[in-house]
Amino acid sequence: MKIGELAGRTQCPVETIRYYERIGLLAPPQRGANNYRSYGERHAERLQFIRHCRALDMGLEEIRLLLDARDQPDGDCTDVNALLDRHIEQVAGKIAELTALERQLKQLRRCCVATQAPQACGILHALSEHEPMQ
Repeated sequence: MKIGELAGRTQCPVETIRYYERIGLLAPPQRGANNYRSYGERHAERLQFIRHCRALDMGLEEIRLLLDARDQPDGDCTDVNALLDRHIEQVAGKIAELTALERQLKQLRRCCVATQAPQACGILHALSEHEPMQ
C-alpha cells in the first residue's frame, strides 16, 4: 500500500509515518519502480502498536524499548514489566501534579465570586501577587 493508504488505515498522519521511519521506529518500506514507498501489513501492524503506545502517553524511547523486546521472541518480559512500572509511577506523579493544579485553580476561582470591574477582580489581583497560591 502507498503511504496515504497506510495513513488512512491507521489514522496516522503521513508526516508522522515519515518521522517514525527517520528515527527508526518503522522499517523503511520497499520502493516500487516509480520510487513510491510500498508498505506491507507488517508496517501497518507496527504503526498500530506505536499509536497504541502513544495513546498511553509513552515516549518514543519507551516505545523503542518495547519494540525491541517485541522483536526478540526468545527473550522474556522482565524489561517490559519494569518499563511499565516506571511509566505507571510517572503517570501517578502527573496525576498528583494535576490534582495540585486543580486545587490552586479552585482556590483562585474563589477569589472572585461576582462580576466586577477588572481592577476589583480578585482573580486578577491574586495572579498579580508575587507569591504563587498554595
